[in-house]
Order: sequence, then C-alpha cells, then structure tokens
Amino acid sequence: MPTDVLIADRLEIADLFSRFARMLDEKRFEDAGTVYADDVTVRSPRGGRLHGLDEVVGYLREAEVEGDRTQHVTTDLLVDVSGDQAAASANSLVYFYRDGRPPFRSSGLRLGCTAVRTPSGWRFRELRITLAWSRED
Repeated sequence: MPTDVLIADRLEIADLFSRFARMLDEKRFEDAGTVYADDVTVRSPRGGRLHGLDEVVGYLREAEVEGDRTQHVTTDLLVDVSGDQAAASANSLVYFYRDGRPPFRSSGLRLGCTAVRTPSGWRFRELRITLAWSRED
C-alpha cells in the first residue's frame, strides 16, 4: 500500500475516534451511523454486548441521565491498517459533570476496535471498551 494512502487511512481512523467522542459528549446519537458500521458489535462494562446500529443507539438513549454531561479525551492511539480493515486501540479519559460544575466522576477506559472502510469512510465494526479505573469525586 502506498505510504500516502496508509497515512491518509491512519488519519481518518484517528479522526473516527475523535468523532466518536464528540458524538457521545454532544449526545448526537442520531449521528451514530457516521462512526459505527450498520452491523457493529459493541462490548462495554455498562452495556454488555450490543449488536447492530439500532441496538447501540437504543442503549445510548436509554442510558442517558438528564443533566449529566461527559467529556471524553482520547489518547495513545495505535492503528494497524491492512487493506480495507484496521485494528486500532486507544486510551480514553472520561469526565462526568454537570454544566458549570467540576467533574463528579472520572474513569479511564481502554478502547480496542476493528474499523472497516465503507463507501462513506472508515467506521467501527467492532468496539471493545474496558474499564481500567473509576473514581467518584
């Protein structure tokens, strides 16, 4: 694969993680199809195993707590592209807060994914979220 294509793919996958975090923070669950493939599987400590875009979006809407907000900070991204599929991982710090107030909870997550190239760009086909730590402030 030419180096410029590989770099472009890696940048787009890095952007995918950022768009995922912003979608969650801004509660734009109707935009989930811009980060998840239709046949996505998500495994997380809170949601268990979710399969398919509709099930994931349904869970996100049900888990929403009125007045609670989040700020996701994603770092340490590693990407291994192989054609139209990539394995990627990152760390994520999540701060839970209410408008104008400091965080009341924070957590550290490890994210692992399989991303696939679709006609609309790279999307998560599988996302594994593992809790590394959590703290009530």
